[in-house]
Amino acid sequence: MTDFMETSVPVPCTNSQIPVDLFVSKKHPGLPRGELGFVDSSGNTVYKVTRQSLTSSSNKRVLLDAAGNPLFALCRNDKGCWQGYKGGDAGEKDLVFRVKRTKSKLTRTELEVFLVGENSADSTCDFKVKGFPYQRSCTIYVSNDIVAQTSLMYKLHQLFPKRGKFRLTIFPGSVHHALLAALIVIFLD
Repeated sequence: MTDFMETSVPVPCTNSQIPVDLFVSKKHPGLPRGELGFVDSSGNTVYKVTRQSLTSSSNKRVLLDAAGNPLFALCRNDKGCWQGYKGGDAGEKDLVFRVKRTKSKLTRTELEVFLVGENSADSTCDFKVKGFPYQRSCTIYVSNDIVAQTSLMYKLHQLFPKRGKFRLTIFPGSVHHALLAALIVIFLD
């Protein structure tokens, strides 16, 4: 699942035996106001997301690495489905994955993710994302295995946690961290 990323992105090693935490917020120092950022525990920006809207009906986001290089162009179509393209442009030859929303209730959302490649005719999904966008809480599965989870940042003596910043925990495995970050961006929309 990592062969589609041929870039020198400074991301944590995906073969690590310990989980990796990234902190997600629109209020990280060094990022423009309103730009979603993913930082590591040292406060270094790992990924950032920019919104590109050429028209009012266009809904495109670009996931960038720390140096500002485009990793994925995320485009939503009229039916609410998403497509992820390698790089910053949405070219059909660069299509990496498709995302279909299977459940969208007021409080619960479920997504199915289909990687594009040699098994593109296969109708089984490669990833599932299940959770509650309002609570910034979701779990990403490959089969029955959990590969990543998000959760709010609770503090002692805080009755209600703030939803502006939350944690993405990536568990050890072979899933590229940029793909998981892209799925979180789609899930939150």
